Amino acid sequence: MDVEVGSVVQGKVSGITNFGVFVDMGEATGMVHISEVARNYVKDLKEYVHMGQEVMVKVISISPEGKISLSMKQAEEPKEREERRPYKREREKAQVSRGADSFEFRPKQQESLSFEDMLSKFKQTSDEKLSGMKKSDGNRRTAQSRRKPQ
Repeated sequence: MDVEVGSVVQGKVSGITNFGVFVDMGEATGMVHISEVARNYVKDLKEYVHMGQEVMVKVISISPEGKISLSMKQAEEPKEREERRPYKREREKAQVSRGADSFEFRPKQQESLSFEDMLSKFKQTSDEKLSGMKKSDGNRRTAQSRRKPQ
């Protein structure tokens, strides 16, 4: 069995340290760094592998000195992109649910407004928001002025 960069091979765990796992692949031994064991954070390697366990590893690199770097997480089947989409959907919902508190002005795609029309609409919304902020700020100041110093 010839070990080449990029190949996925089966091996047997021959050693476990606090920084990685050594895997015997027959004619060669390589190391899987702790960051390449699983897709999530690994605190204790003994929770993921044990001595003598058969594992699939991908050869990441071979140094000029002959050290072989391996990865267990890259040897796994790639995760479907569906897992990442919920976060994207939540982000899109947040953008859609922005209300009057949003300071971004985006004209609707259907409207074909001139630059002057867009600018006047932006100024109007901006003035409305500023007046709303001034009202709420004024209410706070009057409430604070009513308090007596102690």
